[in-house]
Amino acid sequence: MVALDESIIARLKTHGKTFEVFVEPDGALALKKGDAVKIENILAVEDVFLDAKNGDRPAEQDVINAFGTTDINKIAEKIVREGELHLTTEQKKKIQEEKKRQVINIIAQNAINPQTKAPHPPARIEAAMEEAGVHIDPTKDVDEMVDITMKAIRPIIPIRFEEVRIAVKLPAEFAAKAYGSVAGFGNLTKQEWQNDGSWVGVITIPAGRQDELYSLLNRLTKGSAETKFLK
Repeated sequence: MVALDESIIARLKTHGKTFEVFVEPDGALALKKGDAVKIENILAVEDVFLDAKNGDRPAEQDVINAFGTTDINKIAEKIVREGELHLTTEQKKKIQEEKKRQVINIIAQNAINPQTKAPHPPARIEAAMEEAGVHIDPTKDVDEMVDITMKAIRPIIPIRFEEVRIAVKLPAEFAAKAYGSVAGFGNLTKQEWQNDGSWVGVITIPAGRQDELYSLLNRLTKGSAETKFLK
C-alpha cells in the first residue's frame, strides 16, 4: 500500500459529479500513459471520494451510475486513465523536459530549412524555442505541442515539414540482408530486383531523416550503396 502523504489525487468528472482517489504519482502517470501497471499497487486508499481531501464519499448508487460497479480497483483505474492527475511540481518538470526532447526530435527528423533543403540541428531548434518563449504544457500531447512549437519558431528560423523521395540501389553482395532495413525505414513506393542480384527501391521519408538514411546505408553496405535524390 502506498503511503498517503506520498500520494496525489486523481480526479474524474462524470455523470454530474466529481470522483477522486489517492494514488502514487509515478505509477499513476505510467498507467495513464498506457503502461502495464496494477492499480492495486498504486492506490493509497482503497476508497473513492467526492472530495478526497475532506474525506467526503459518494452514495453507492452514484458510484454504480457512474462506473457500473463498486469494485474500487476498476473504479480507480478508470479515474486514472480518463481523469486528471494533480501532479507534483517535480513530476510536471520531468514531463515538460521529456516532452521538450520529444518535440525537438520530431521537428529535427521531419522538418527542413526550405532555403537550404537541409534539416535543422536539434540545438538550433531548441534555441529558437527558447527565443520564441515556447512553453511546454505537460497536459497537452506531443503532437499538439509540435504544432504549437512550429507556429512559434517559424518567424525565427525558416522551417517547414517536408517529405523527400530517394532512390536506393543496394549491391548484390549486401542486398539480401540490407533491403528489409532500407524498405522499413520509410514508405516504400517502388522496388525491383535486378538480374545481377542488386536491389533498387524508392522510399519516401521525412526530409529531416536524410542523414540518418545515408548513415544506415553506409553501415549496411560499407559505403557501396547508391542513392539519387528525386525530390
